[in-house]
Amino acid sequence: MKKIIQKLRPYLNPFKNHIGWNIFYNILYALFSTLSYVTLLPMMNVLFDTTKKVTTEPIYKDIFHLKDYLENSLYYNVTMFSENGTPQKSLLLVVSIVIITFLLKNIAGYLASFHMMHLRNGVTAKLRNVMYNKVISLPVSFYSEKRKGDVMARMLGDVGEVQNSFFMLLELIVKEPFTIIFSIAMMFIYSWQLTLFVFIFIPISGLIISRIGKNLKSQSLQAQNEGGYMISLVEETLTGLKVVKSYNAEPTFKNKFGSSINRLLNLSNKIGKKNNLAGPLSEVMGIITIAILLFYGGSLVLVDKSLDGAIFLVFMGLAYNILTPAKAISKASYAVKNGIAAADRVFEILEQENTVDTKVNAVEKTDFNDKVTIENINFRYGDENVLKNFSITVPKGKTVALVGQSGSGKSTIANLLTRFYDVQEGSIKIDGVDIKDMNIHSLRGLMGLVTQDSILFNDTIKNNILIGKPNATDEEIIDALKVANAFEFVNDLPLGIETNIGDAGGKLSGGQKQRLSIARAVLKNPPIMILDEATSALDTESEKFVQVALENMMQNRTSIVIAHRLSTIQKADNIIVMQKGEIVEQGTHTELMTKEGMYSKLVLMQSFE
Repeated sequence: MKKIIQKLRPYLNPFKNHIGWNIFYNILYALFSTLSYVTLLPMMNVLFDTTKKVTTEPIYKDIFHLKDYLENSLYYNVTMFSENGTPQKSLLLVVSIVIITFLLKNIAGYLASFHMMHLRNGVTAKLRNVMYNKVISLPVSFYSEKRKGDVMARMLGDVGEVQNSFFMLLELIVKEPFTIIFSIAMMFIYSWQLTLFVFIFIPISGLIISRIGKNLKSQSLQAQNEGGYMISLVEETLTGLKVVKSYNAEPTFKNKFGSSINRLLNLSNKIGKKNNLAGPLSEVMGIITIAILLFYGGSLVLVDKSLDGAIFLVFMGLAYNILTPAKAISKASYAVKNGIAAADRVFEILEQENTVDTKVNAVEKTDFNDKVTIENINFRYGDENVLKNFSITVPKGKTVALVGQSGSGKSTIANLLTRFYDVQEGSIKIDGVDIKDMNIHSLRGLMGLVTQDSILFNDTIKNNILIGKPNATDEEIIDALKVANAFEFVNDLPLGIETNIGDAGGKLSGGQKQRLSIARAVLKNPPIMILDEATSALDTESEKFVQVALENMMQNRTSIVIAHRLSTIQKADNIIVMQKGEIVEQGTHTELMTKEGMYSKLVLMQSFE
């Protein structure tokens, strides 16, 4: 608990004022809650005509005698009304005091809730914002291991759980305990013997409740992890819905989801049983205490005559005033355990180390003047090297193509150039500056990336293209679309560049999506362009349109082209043929065809496809 509070402190600091006011009003609430029962005593005394007679107007001495002064002032006024033959005024006075006390209690309760609302909502918003920034800054490698749905569950569900349950802690440590303290203080004043029974009840009740909730946190953590898995399953199913349907795999995915739901149901029921026990258990313990108090206190009133009946009724009211917060504490303590488990999952993401980040005093590089050099790099995803002692040079203004069979390490080069992953051995330099020493945003500012998968967002064509250059004009967007050979089809759309393209660009064909991806890169206008199998997923007709777009884009630009279809890279200045992470051949298309080696075999194989 202490550790979580320490971790939450930076998020709580901006809301210190709300915390302070919440504590202040909760203390007032606890005080007026106690006084609301105490003020019933003079009302009952007036009703039963047992009011203490005070005929001399009391004089205020000091704060230590404040209680006597207030009490005597009240009884003086009641006495005066009675002697003047207006007992209704006495009753109106004491009833007014009761009403005012209850009103002040509820005003204090409202103001405490008002400040708690700002605290809870403010911290939740800040946590979600920081978490989103963290999620978006973590390297791509993190998401090759983590389920995206689980990360979504932590950002939405677990942060919500922290909001709903963890902030009960302030109630737990301020309002309810102070209500108990004030009530017990007044009970001691009225009868210390009866108060001892309450002291016996509280620790016994607390011990029993804590024993039941002992393993609640671990079960809450399991339930939240299972919830994350369930959301991941939904996200994966919707992403791959065409595959699920085309392979008639609905039963498989239904079974997976059903199993997850059942596991979550069982865990939720176990947690619910313990949560539901908290209230009844507190109430039963409270009724036992009340019964003992009634028996013993009744004896003092009826047999010993040592306790006034009105005082005994007020005492019972104060005892009840203790039971309600005690019950709330037991319920809140369970909820806080859920909140701690959720906070653990949230901070697991927030404390995740970013292994690919900008160094302190990193180089801000905004231009490209000479060459890109990849020197003796080795890289592995697991245990086996994907690239082995790999070296190439890409001079400014030249096009270098990487070709080879699947799994030869071509796409890994694109991942390393953009620092989606970092090389383990060797270096990648731009104009002699190691990319690890460069500011990561300035590095990526020098590059444009067009991938095999056209990654578009559920937004307008305009906003998708503006990602590379947010302040571009409509004229610049149209120019980029023309270079990307996309203006014609965009212009035919009813809303033109303002047309929404649907989830992942689902309203467009593969070739159209790819040309929009190219337009996005063109608008960014980076000096270095990386094309990662940009035409491999297209049909022949679409490929021709996209190929024209690519050739337009690569004019007078440094390009690194990762190609599956060799017909698209025959004009490259240097073609590098890769096999199992190593260079086996390199040269121009003509030189490599003359050698009649691996490249010429690949070209011949594709010419017969």
